[in-house]
Amino acid sequence: MKSHTSFVKVRYAETDQMGVVHHGNYAQYLEIARIEWLEELGISYKSMEENGMMLPVYSMEFRFLKPATFGDELEIVTLLKKLPNVKIEFNYEVFNKGGVLLTQASTVLVFMDSKTRRPVRCPEYILEKLKD
Repeated sequence: MKSHTSFVKVRYAETDQMGVVHHGNYAQYLEIARIEWLEELGISYKSMEENGMMLPVYSMEFRFLKPATFGDELEIVTLLKKLPNVKIEFNYEVFNKGGVLLTQASTVLVFMDSKTRRPVRCPEYILEKLKD
C-alpha cells in the first residue's frame, strides 16, 4: 500500500522535565504525517472538509520503544494498511536521525458526512488515486 515519509523536528515545548517528548505530542506528529500522506496523493484535507467530508479519529494506539528528545529530527513513515471503505487505517514508524526505531503507532479514522455526522464510504476520487 501507499507510504509516505515525513520529518518533524522536536521543539523544546514538546518535552517534559526529563527532556523526553511527552506522549501526548505523538498524536500531533501522526496528524502531520497523515496530512502530508494525503497531500502526496494530491488530496487537500481542507478541500475534503469544504466538500462535506470529515475524518475523525476512531482509535489510536502507540508502542513507545525509545524516547525522542529535544532537537531530534523525527522521520515518520506512514503506511496505509489496506484500501479504505468507511474506515481508513494507517501504521506508523517513528525513527530518529540515526535510524533507530522509537515508536510504532496505528490509527483508524472514519469517513463522515459533515452535515449528517454519519459514516460514509470512502470517496471514489480517493480510491482512484490509491489505485494508481
